Amino acid sequence: MSRNTKINLVLLFVVAALAVLPLALGLGDHKEEPFAGADGEAETAITELKPDYEPWFSPLYEPPSGEIESALFSLQAALGAGVLAYYFGLRRGRRQGEQRALERDAEADSALAGAAGKSTAKQD
Repeated sequence: MSRNTKINLVLLFVVAALAVLPLALGLGDHKEEPFAGADGEAETAITELKPDYEPWFSPLYEPPSGEIESALFSLQAALGAGVLAYYFGLRRGRRQGEQRALERDAEADSALAGAAGKSTAKQD
């Protein structure tokens, strides 16, 4: 097994552990919504500390349900992952293209040097 394969397997295990451990250990069981977002937690904390607080801004769009809000968040995450994957793929492709161009140039130079060496040998 190559070094990269081992690293990928370790990273996959770590990601799986980060996803499963909070559920397995029962983290958040004491809460009404155990895995609510940070926005909801912050709103709860602010209203407990200062009940008459008024937000400075209101949302531009308020989804009609939590499911639609989750779907929009997932879409945003998928688009971000797609942009990052495109960027890294483009960089890798360019790097591979440059490497192939350098190899072709090196082969062409060695072929020219070999041809030049043969022509001087024939002249002697």
